[in-house]
Amino acid sequence: MSEQLLDPRAIRLTEKADDRDDAIRRCGQALVDIGAAEPGYITTMLAREQSISTYVGEQVAIPHGTLAGKDLVKRDALAVLRFPEGVDWDGEPVTVCVAIAARGDGHVELLAALAEVLLDEDQARELREATEPETVIRLLGSIQEETKQ
Repeated sequence: MSEQLLDPRAIRLTEKADDRDDAIRRCGQALVDIGAAEPGYITTMLAREQSISTYVGEQVAIPHGTLAGKDLVKRDALAVLRFPEGVDWDGEPVTVCVAIAARGDGHVELLAALAEVLLDEDQARELREATEPETVIRLLGSIQEETKQ
């Protein structure tokens, strides 16, 4: 059986970050901590953000690495970090980061499935307000099924 795409250990709902880059480092570290990526992947996540913002609206950002960073990914995984106090993301408030580590084109499917959750106002609000990992797993659990097909 393959490892979970959304490891409960990578769901951190009471994070604090000084700024956008600090938030991205924390997201990357969560992916490293569960064995999904090498530490160098964090640098590629910061590089991605320099080239194009990963803010997607609804107070959510989806930091992920550059194409060059794919070699540093050990397995596809998500990390969900909630910043209750918010983080200034290029002028936009972000309270939830869904970090993505993907080896192939897996991130494209992940982004599409994630977008469906975020386009649903109720689900997006529930994700922003989640205080229990179970809530995040319930909301994003459908992503795991969709990407396995």
